[in-house]
Amino acid sequence: MDNVGVLETKLRKAPRRRRVIFLLPPELHLLDLAGPAQAFDSARREGAAYTVHFCASGPEIRTAQGLSLAHLEPPPAVTPDDLIIVPGMSCHGGVPTGPFFSLEVKNWLLQAHRSGVQIASVCSGAVALGEAGLLDGRRCTTHWSILETLKTRHPTAEFVDNVLFTQDQGIITSAGVTSGIDMALWLIEGDYGPMFAARVARNLVVYLRRDGSQGQRSVYLEFRTHNHPGVHRVQDWVVQHATEKLTLEGLAEIARMSPRHLARAFKEATGFTPLQYQQQIRLELAASLMKDPRLTVEAIAAKCGFEDPRHFRRLWKEAFGTPPSAVRPQERELSA
Repeated sequence: MDNVGVLETKLRKAPRRRRVIFLLPPELHLLDLAGPAQAFDSARREGAAYTVHFCASGPEIRTAQGLSLAHLEPPPAVTPDDLIIVPGMSCHGGVPTGPFFSLEVKNWLLQAHRSGVQIASVCSGAVALGEAGLLDGRRCTTHWSILETLKTRHPTAEFVDNVLFTQDQGIITSAGVTSGIDMALWLIEGDYGPMFAARVARNLVVYLRRDGSQGQRSVYLEFRTHNHPGVHRVQDWVVQHATEKLTLEGLAEIARMSPRHLARAFKEATGFTPLQYQQQIRLELAASLMKDPRLTVEAIAAKCGFEDPRHFRRLWKEAFGTPPSAVRPQERELSA
């Protein structure tokens, strides 16, 4: 396993086996289902301990696009390790008509949440969560076209616009259509770390936007729009050995190029030198560790390959505009 992968594994307990249960409403939108389902299945193929299940009120439903889905399971008994996802459904004229689930299924959702199960919605799937009373008093979002309608229906909920997804007390809601993929990748990252999630995102040929409040991209996937195979090989090696010292000569062997040719090609393809690119990868790794209260800034710097904490702090401030302490909750409390 690469150094970064070993580091991530040490920071997390052994991954628990987790069922991802899609609760399918009638007239669901295919992309709202297929995008997140593909993300979790891709993660499973990469070694994640996920199993993907599809259930509904009946054994067959018809999607908004006219495709019928059959042999669906009934909603199963759940455990706190499970994750339930409700895809979006057709809202005629922009108005959710519903009810989309029976009282029995709504009670199943409520009991699942009370037992500690995370429940997520994609796009207009928030309508079904609202029917079950799971939006009241929570921060949430949905597709822009039905936002005002749901604000009226659920006056105690705090609906927010212009975000990819929200999380509040175990209820996760995402905005329109493809944001369900962003939400799924964020959930995968929470279970297996940013390197693993970035690998899944790359398999899906999408950018990884981890933050629900902004369109942040991952440096693991950035600067990959070029078609230079030698530079791609070097980028892969740097990501897998982010904490190791590198030499231009060693990278040139990996790229199967001369050091001079590699230096020029790498700069043209990415805008960075190989060393600058490695620093970006290290800073991304450091960002994933910053919220761990067990680690000091000095320890994070060392784990990410920075020998001098002062140099790390300087690079961090240049990259993010604030010192590392700005994202360290315990340090902010001490200085308050």
